[in-house]
Amino acid sequence: MSSSLVKKGYNQIASNYLKNRDRFESISYLRRLTKYLKPGAKILDLGCGAGLPVDKFLIDKGFDVIGVDISEEQIRLAKENVPLGKFEVKDIKKLKFKEYEVDVVVSFYTIFHIKRKRHKLLFKKIASFLPKGGMLLVSMGASDWEGIDSFYGVRMFWSHYSQKTNREIIKDAGFEIIFDKIDKSGGEKHQVILATSI
Repeated sequence: MSSSLVKKGYNQIASNYLKNRDRFESISYLRRLTKYLKPGAKILDLGCGAGLPVDKFLIDKGFDVIGVDISEEQIRLAKENVPLGKFEVKDIKKLKFKEYEVDVVVSFYTIFHIKRKRHKLLFKKIASFLPKGGMLLVSMGASDWEGIDSFYGVRMFWSHYSQKTNREIIKDAGFEIIFDKIDKSGGEKHQVILATSI
């Protein structure tokens, strides 16, 4: 039910959400990430949305970007907005181990739409996409909560743990955390973690 709710919701609100996406901070974290990357690094964006601002920023910096999202409408917009990116419709929770071989995985405002009991396995799958020294940049929920709430006029599913549990999940998946901050942009609180695969 959660996946279908998220897919339906973002298909309905994709354009309206994009208009307001810039109220959330992403670029400063991406700049921090790129300091660790080699030219032309291959990046997977989980929950890429309409491709802005994350994928456009990364491609403009010369990186190779693959974006996936559960919403067909979001992917349609991403292909329009970032024609040099590669985009596909995919349910992130159905990813398979070693399905991708990339240098970096980024994911903004996405993981908390997946049932939190799946987060541990998801991050282990993400780790399998990366070489030793590969990078992860992700935003997570900043409190312990799961439920359905209104979001841009549609019903939306949310599921996240506390900051401490998020850190433990990422460490247990095989990452060393480099940076951990609570971001309050857009009037909301999200935990932003930058980590490297060990």
